[in-house]
Amino acid sequence: DIYSANVGISAWQIDLFGRVRNLTQAQQEQYFATEENRNAAQVSLIAEIATQWLTMAADQDRLKIARDTERAFGQTVKLTQDRFRIGIASELEVRQASTSYDQARSDIADATTLIAQDQNALNLLAGTTLSADMLPARLEETSPTLENLPSNLPSEVLLRRPDIASAEHQLIAANANIGAARAAFFPNISLTAAFGTISLGLSNLFGSGSQNWSVAPSVSQTLFDFGRNKGNLRYAQATRDAAVATYEKSIQTGFREVADALARRGTIGAQLQAQTSLRDNAAGAFRLSELRFRAGIDTFLNTLDSQRSLYSAQQTLLAARLTRDSNSVELYRALGGGVTTTVSPNPRQPN
Repeated sequence: DIYSANVGISAWQIDLFGRVRNLTQAQQEQYFATEENRNAAQVSLIAEIATQWLTMAADQDRLKIARDTERAFGQTVKLTQDRFRIGIASELEVRQASTSYDQARSDIADATTLIAQDQNALNLLAGTTLSADMLPARLEETSPTLENLPSNLPSEVLLRRPDIASAEHQLIAANANIGAARAAFFPNISLTAAFGTISLGLSNLFGSGSQNWSVAPSVSQTLFDFGRNKGNLRYAQATRDAAVATYEKSIQTGFREVADALARRGTIGAQLQAQTSLRDNAAGAFRLSELRFRAGIDTFLNTLDSQRSLYSAQQTLLAARLTRDSNSVELYRALGGGVTTTVSPNPRQPN
């Protein structure tokens, strides 16, 4: 395990004090940290592709809604013009109907542009031009990345986050006791409650508006053994402080991101239910208003308002669906790539 090209000593020199072994171990841990940084980039890329995929699917739905609305408003404009020609509708009604029709036409152009930009972004992320059959059709045809989360999900799953794993390797390289570091900085709680929503323990962790939690500075002193580094203690202490700060920050960032994603997950179901009901009621109101208008017992303005309300409700429901599916991607990212990997309960210690 002695490499003269790396450590600058003769290949036959006996490593009496473990200098070469320790240097090699530190280099190995730095390599492992680099590998975790690569994993972090991979998870981030997957999440970016998934997010862009969902965005394009939502824009496809947005285009369909705009086209359907354009046809509906077009029929309204034609009906109003016919009524105007026979003297039972005003020019104001014609112009009001035309305004809504033109807005739908503008929305079609905008959605078409967004879809083209979405495809360009996907091609860039994938590193190649994707064929048409590889592109999303509509948001309804996609499925969430993490459809179900188990109850009482242990916080230890966050140890597989690449940024936390990289910080742990940096600590080991600085000769830290990683088991003690986890005990000092890593909260041992359940992340989820029933139905995969945020647990009370995780919610309380960031209670009262706090953005993080603090650990006594003296704790970091017990994580290291500087017996081998007395010749360069000041540098070792600086390395230690940086490694501890990075480790603590990565853990707090991980818990914060999971807490935010689970908080959204806990309310999106109710929001979707309300928005779906709103869309259905708006559709019913427009249908009844149109029938009443054609029968001559309701005003044109009420019909036009009902039609506009339906269009708005359809767009709002689509936005809620995109939020739901994007939340699954955020959970995937926050959990370091999902929840399937088993976390070792016995982290490797420095020799």
